[in-house]
Amino acid sequence: MMADRADATPVASSHPPRKEGHGDGEGGGVSEGDAGGGGGLTDAQREVLERCLHALRHANNDSHTLAALLLVTRLCPASQLDKPTLRRIFEAVGLNLPARLLVTAVRGDEPSGLPPYELLSLGTALLAALSTDPDMASHPQLLTTIPFLPAVSNQHKQTVHKQNQTGEIRESPDCNFQSAESSSPQRNPTNVAKSAEESETSKQKDDDGSATHGVPTFKESSPSSKLDEAMAADCYQVLAAVCALPRGPDQLLSRGAVPALCQAVDQNQTLSHEKGLSLLGCLLTGKTKDKAWSKHPAELLSLLVRLSKDICQCTDQTRLDMCSQLVHFLPPAGVAVESVELKGVIKYVWGVLRPMMQAKLAPKQIGPLLVLCACLVDLCGWEMVGPPKFCCLLVNRACVEVRMGLEEPPGNELSPDLQQTLTGCYRIMEAAIEQACILGLSQTAVPPQSSISSLSLQQSRQVLGVLEEAFSAIMYHLQQVGPSRYGDPFIFATFRCLCSWLAEETSCLKEEVTRLLPLLIDYSRNHLQGESPEQGLSDWMTNMSVNEQRGAWTGQQPLRYLLPALCHLSAEEGPRKVLLTHNTPALLVDFLSQSWTSLKGKTGVASARDPSMETCFSALLNFTVTEPERVRKDSCFKTLEALLSEALPVLVHKPHLLVLAANCCTLGLMIGRLKAAPSGSVEAGQRLFFSTALRFLRSALDSSCSPGPVKVSSRWEESWDEAAELWRLGVQALGSCIHAQPWIITLVREEGWLKHTLTMLAQCSALPDRHTQNALEEALCAMAEQCPPCKQEIVDMMMRNDKGALGCMKNLKKSVGVK
Repeated sequence: MMADRADATPVASSHPPRKEGHGDGEGGGVSEGDAGGGGGLTDAQREVLERCLHALRHANNDSHTLAALLLVTRLCPASQLDKPTLRRIFEAVGLNLPARLLVTAVRGDEPSGLPPYELLSLGTALLAALSTDPDMASHPQLLTTIPFLPAVSNQHKQTVHKQNQTGEIRESPDCNFQSAESSSPQRNPTNVAKSAEESETSKQKDDDGSATHGVPTFKESSPSSKLDEAMAADCYQVLAAVCALPRGPDQLLSRGAVPALCQAVDQNQTLSHEKGLSLLGCLLTGKTKDKAWSKHPAELLSLLVRLSKDICQCTDQTRLDMCSQLVHFLPPAGVAVESVELKGVIKYVWGVLRPMMQAKLAPKQIGPLLVLCACLVDLCGWEMVGPPKFCCLLVNRACVEVRMGLEEPPGNELSPDLQQTLTGCYRIMEAAIEQACILGLSQTAVPPQSSISSLSLQQSRQVLGVLEEAFSAIMYHLQQVGPSRYGDPFIFATFRCLCSWLAEETSCLKEEVTRLLPLLIDYSRNHLQGESPEQGLSDWMTNMSVNEQRGAWTGQQPLRYLLPALCHLSAEEGPRKVLLTHNTPALLVDFLSQSWTSLKGKTGVASARDPSMETCFSALLNFTVTEPERVRKDSCFKTLEALLSEALPVLVHKPHLLVLAANCCTLGLMIGRLKAAPSGSVEAGQRLFFSTALRFLRSALDSSCSPGPVKVSSRWEESWDEAAELWRLGVQALGSCIHAQPWIITLVREEGWLKHTLTMLAQCSALPDRHTQNALEEALCAMAEQCPPCKQEIVDMMMRNDKGALGCMKNLKKSVGVK
C-alpha cells in the first residue's frame, strides 16, 4: 500500500525519474543507467549517495524510498555516475516498488494518495530506468509487469496480479495480454492512452451509457487519460530492453505482446507507429516469426491489411519507406496463403507497386521495392504479380541491379543496403528461372497458370537473355572471392542464386562455369567440413525472406544447392575432368555419409525423403559409368561401398524411401560390376548387400494376375515413374556383376531370384514395357553364360512354356540354344 498523499505528493509533482530520464539535464541518474561514468562525484556527493543508498535499502515505506531516490537524482547527475554505482542504485531500488505502483494504479481499490495516472507515470519511469541493466531486464519480476504497460496493453480483459505477504508480485495464469477478440467483460486496467475527451466521446457512443471496452475504470480519475509521450516512451523502453535479451522475443510473445502491439497500432496510440511497429518488426523477424503467425494469425493479418492500405494513402517518399517496413509483416510460407483476405492484400500491394516499379527511381529508392517484390513472389508466386509485360519488367530491373551492383572493380566493398537489394533481386531471378527458363528452352506451350508462365516465346527469350547477363556478372563477382569471405552470408546468397541457374541451364556460359567450378567445389567443401564460421550464416538463414529455405543452417546447405548442377556437369567430359581434379567424388561421398548418419537416427515422419541424397547418388552414378578406372583406384569408392552395404538393408524396409533405396541398390551394383572377384572369402558386408539387392529387385514386379501381363507391384507402383529406370539399370548391372564376380551366381540361386523370375516370365503374357523385358533378358543371358546349371534351368522352363513372356526373349533363346 502506498503512503499517504501528503508524503507522496512532492515526489509525484516533481516526476524526477521521468522527465529528466528522457532529457539531457541533471536528475537523469536512474533513467540513464547505461550512461557510464563522467567526471566522477565529489566527496560530498559520494557521502550523500551512500546515505541515500542506505535509506533506499532500509526504507520503511514507498514514500521514504521515493524521497531517497529523489535526492539521488537531484544531487548525483547520471553523467557523474559510473556503471557499478548505477548498478548499486538499481539493486537498492529493486523491482518491488515500480511493480506495486502499477498494481495499485491498475486495481484502484486501495488508498494510495496519488491518482492512478501519476502512479503509472512513476512506475513506468522506474521500470524504464531499471530495464537499462540487462540483469534487471531479464528478472522474472520485471517480466511480470509487461502486461501492465499502458502504451501497449489495450484489451478488454482485466489483468490481475497477486501480491504475496512480502510485497512481491507473482504472475497469475491469466496475467497476459489478451487478444482484441477477447470475450471477457472486464476492461483492460492499463489502457491510459485515451484522452479525457476520447473517453467521454466513447461513453456517448455506447448505447447503454457505459464506457466502451478498452477504457479502464479507476477509483480517481486521472488529470489526463491520454498517455503523455514520455510515459509511452518509457513503456517501449522496457519492451525494447526485454526484446534485446537472448530469450526476449519469446518472453514478449508468451505474454501476448504481439496482439497488444497490433491493437496499439490499430488504435493509433501514442508512439505506436514510431516505436510499436519497429518492436513488432523485431518480433516478426527470425525464429519467433513462425510462432507469432501461428499464435496470432488474425491480429497480424489485420495489421497487414492496415499497413497495406496506409501505403496507398501516403506521399511518394513515405510510401517508399513503408514498402521497406512492410517486408517484416508478411507471413511466412504456409501460413494461410490460400486465405482470401491475404490474397486480397497481396493483390492490393501489387497494384501499388506496379506504377512505382514503372517509374524512374533512384538506386536508393528501387532497392526496397525490389526486396518487397521478392518477398511477395516468395509468398504467392507469380500469380498476382501482374501482366506478362510487367513480369518481364520486374525481372529485367532485378537483373540490371545485379549487373550494376556486381560489376564493380575488385576490392570495392558492397554496402549492406546494396547487399540487401541484390539478395532480393536474386530471389526474383530464381523464381523467374523456375518457370520462364524452362518454358523458353523447351519451346512448348504450357497452360497459363501464372503471368510469367504466360510469356510469349519472344518474351521468354528476352528474360533468359537478361538472366544470362546477370549470371555472367555473378560469376565475375564470385571469381574475386577468397576463402576469407566464405562465411559471408551475401556470398552464400550469390552462390545459391547461381546454383539455381546451373540446376536448369548448363549449356550457356559453359566456359565461365567450368572456370568457376574449382571455387564452387572449394566453397562447398569448406562449409561441409565446418571450416568456415557458421553462426553468421545460421542467423541469416533464420531471417532470410526465401521461404523455402527457412530453418536451421547446416554446413551441408551449399552443397545441397550445387548438387543438381553437379549431376548435369558430371555427365559432360570437360566439366567432369575439372571436378575429378578437385576430388569431387570424395566430397559427394562425405556428404552421403553425413546425410546417412542423420537419416538413420530419425524415425517416422522425421525420416522424410531427402531429394539431395538422391541427386548425390545420380552424380556418383555418372562418375561410375564414365570413369571406371577412377572408381577402381579411388579409396572414396571403397568407403562408398561400405556405406551402401550398411544403408540398403535398412532402406528396403522404409516404403517412403523406396526411390532412395533404388538409387542405393543401383549404384552399388554398378560399382560391383567394376570389381574383380575376391581372391579369398567374400566380405560379409558385400554378401549382405547383394543378397538384399536381389530381394529388392525381385519385389518390383507382380505376377499374381497371370496368365495376364505382369504388373508393377503395389509397393513400387507409386514411385515407378522415378524408380523404373533405376530398376532396369540395376538388373542390367546385376548381369555384369555376374560376369565380373562369379560367386554371385550361387547367391542368385540361393535367394531364389532366378526361379522366381523364370516362373513369372513363363506364366505372364507380357511385361510392363519393352525396356523392362530387355533388362531382364540381359541379366538372364549373363547367368546362362556364366553358370551351366542356370542355363539348364532356363532351357527347361522355356521348353515347358514357350508362349509366355519368356518365349519372346529371342536373344535369351539364342544364348541357351533353344529354337
